[in-house]
Amino acid sequence: MQDVWKTYKDGTDALRGVSVRIDRNEFVYVVGPSGAGKSTFMKLIYREEVPTKGQISVNGFNIGKLKPRKIPYVRRNIGVIFQDFRLLPKLTIYENVAFAMEVIEAPPRIVKKRTLEVLDLVGLKHKQNNYPTQLSGGEQQRVAIARAIVNNPAVLVADEPTGNLDPETSMGIMNLLEEINFRGSTIVMATHNKDIVNTMRKRVIAIEGGQIVRDQLRGEYGYEI
Repeated sequence: MQDVWKTYKDGTDALRGVSVRIDRNEFVYVVGPSGAGKSTFMKLIYREEVPTKGQISVNGFNIGKLKPRKIPYVRRNIGVIFQDFRLLPKLTIYENVAFAMEVIEAPPRIVKKRTLEVLDLVGLKHKQNNYPTQLSGGEQQRVAIARAIVNNPAVLVADEPTGNLDPETSMGIMNLLEEINFRGSTIVMATHNKDIVNTMRKRVIAIEGGQIVRDQLRGEYGYEI
């Protein structure tokens, strides 16, 4: 990001002159109080929002200048994990994950092989025929992670992925994300979880009032919650 501003229609400046570089294979926490601009920061990466001013480059693509027909191609290399899972309730676990490959028209043989691989990675291959409502919150988040990584994304954006989970389940999810990072994906994770940030020390980018106020390698959370 180079001098990125995001102003919404109501006049709110969600981000104000943000410049930051995240390198390949980094694991970065994005922290800050509610309303600081974290969600806008994340949405700009996967082009849910576009900058009002400034430039964002992800995997060599200028996100703000993308033509609509190019957006799906860019998103193939960006996985997104949400706090509320966003699984499709009428599809099985296998179908939820496979769907992410089917929409990019991957060959059926490759879809089956890769879907089973990632379900095995997240420890849910044995529940592939279950539906989301039959799983715990932690299991549903693991399915959401499997779906996000099934296309081998270069970048994984995780917006509060442990926000609805208990501490033990949260650490399991973090260990899984660390494994995915080790396998080559860059991870950018917004979080309010002080314990995770302070235990699993990574780079910390702190945002307040739409600006980066701290950027530390092996940083701490730094806020009272």
